[in-house]
Amino acid sequence: MSEFEKSQSLGNRILAALPREEYERLAPRMQPCAFEQGDSIYEPNEPIEHAYFPLGGMVSVLTPMQDGSSVEVGVVGREGFLGFPPLIGIESAPTNTMSQIPGPALKIEAGVLKQEFDRGGTLQLILNRYIHAQVTQLSQVAACNRLHDVNERLARWLLLAHDRVEEDRLQLTHEFLSQMLGANRATVSLTAGVFQQAGLIRYTRGMVTVLNRVGLETAACECYGVMRAELDRPLVA
Repeated sequence: MSEFEKSQSLGNRILAALPREEYERLAPRMQPCAFEQGDSIYEPNEPIEHAYFPLGGMVSVLTPMQDGSSVEVGVVGREGFLGFPPLIGIESAPTNTMSQIPGPALKIEAGVLKQEFDRGGTLQLILNRYIHAQVTQLSQVAACNRLHDVNERLARWLLLAHDRVEEDRLQLTHEFLSQMLGANRATVSLTAGVFQQAGLIRYTRGMVTVLNRVGLETAACECYGVMRAELDRPLVA
């Protein structure tokens, strides 16, 4: 079983990989919270005051444009954390971070996490490796959005979401999916209909149920495999 798969039962993957001593320094400074669908976690160019370790659900990192549109460039779930810019001395980011699928999380002041990060040790190693995985995901999404059709991208996105939640049922709307994929709603609805007819998913109002994961993996582009391989890479040697 990979570390990513173990995180499904152990909570957040990063926290689960920490040595007891390092985790116990962090634990008293973390507070439980929860994200609802559509919650804005970080606004573009606003100070990042807290970092978050999701325990469920999924968060999207979006690049906004001047015309008000945006496109998803990354996703984060229980395998990772949110709020890395302060760790490298940057107070804000130009992206918008929004909750896609509701779920619980633990939050900690960004300054406190940086203090622990600057100690070195396993926490620094793990967070750096996860940041590398996020950079890989961002570059792969950029290539995917440019080179692959909506069918492949939708299959890839559904697999990424399915990896990060405990159930086959994903609380999603076509409007939300179209925003994430950078495609119009009609195209996403048509593609979802094709997947439903093929028995890969079932779509009812605001809810997508994964019926055939193997079929989705066949329909997805190569990008899903690249991203999944990064998640399966051990955080600690």
